[in-house]
Amino acid sequence: MKKSSFMLLLLISNLTFAQKRAKTKDWISIFNGKDLSGWDIKISGQPLNDNYKNTFRIEDGMMRIKYDQYQNFDEKYGHIYYKKPYSYYIVRFIYRFNGNQTPGGAIWNNRNSGIMVHSQSAQSLTFEQTFPISLEMQLLGGLGKGERHTGNLCSPGTQAYMQGSLRPAHCLESDSKTYDGDQWVSAEAIVLGDSVVHHVINGDTVLTYNKTQIGGGFVGGKQDWEVAKMDKATIEAWKKKDGTALKSGYIALQAESHPIDFKNIEVLNLEGCTDPQALNYKSYFVKANKSACRYKKRKV
Repeated sequence: MKKSSFMLLLLISNLTFAQKRAKTKDWISIFNGKDLSGWDIKISGQPLNDNYKNTFRIEDGMMRIKYDQYQNFDEKYGHIYYKKPYSYYIVRFIYRFNGNQTPGGAIWNNRNSGIMVHSQSAQSLTFEQTFPISLEMQLLGGLGKGERHTGNLCSPGTQAYMQGSLRPAHCLESDSKTYDGDQWVSAEAIVLGDSVVHHVINGDTVLTYNKTQIGGGFVGGKQDWEVAKMDKATIEAWKKKDGTALKSGYIALQAESHPIDFKNIEVLNLEGCTDPQALNYKSYFVKANKSACRYKKRKV
């Protein structure tokens, strides 16, 4: 009787542990706070991984995008790309704008930056290309007066649906608060393949869209591909993909003339083993990947 009670307690204990393990979220820090390992840089008009004028740098555990070595911005639009693509995931981070805009930056880029999701890879960009084909979670800082929402959607070479309708506009505005000054703001993008994307600012969901796809021209309804600075063959290749579902891609941080800092950049992969009998089962996975399952070896 005592042995049976002990075995029952052991079974309950193991089951409780397994349930806790299944619920524990395995956030991955994709920025180590020390260097740029695991990231690729592509700046318009520069070779792959040429960190032009030390634009991207590490200081005090932050990833900083700075322009103190520039005399003029000269349309050196740049992005830094994490090495691994994702499909179903959450990316979260903290950001702040600081200082003044770099001379030569466009008026609309004052306190303007972003994080690209479902992006093409750094390696696939053409030499002069300004922005990757991607979904941009646009980050805007307040200008000291009036509303200026952050967590918007901008869509270079992409488009999405909202409330059942295709929205061809290049940028779709969120309903976030305005964040003036150089304050830190927390943000996350919840990205579920091509089904739905949520933008969250300081804990509030400020924008939701779905049916993400390639198309819509490079900057929306005007079909203005000239801004992309791609060769004609590349433009035509992208145009042939209009309407193709955009289900996965890379994460990239943007550099477009205003200094900005990022820290605590983390990803939670939502795709994995959904079999409760597997060792690596997670209850929060929303996309099943049977090939990822690992099982306890049976004793011979």
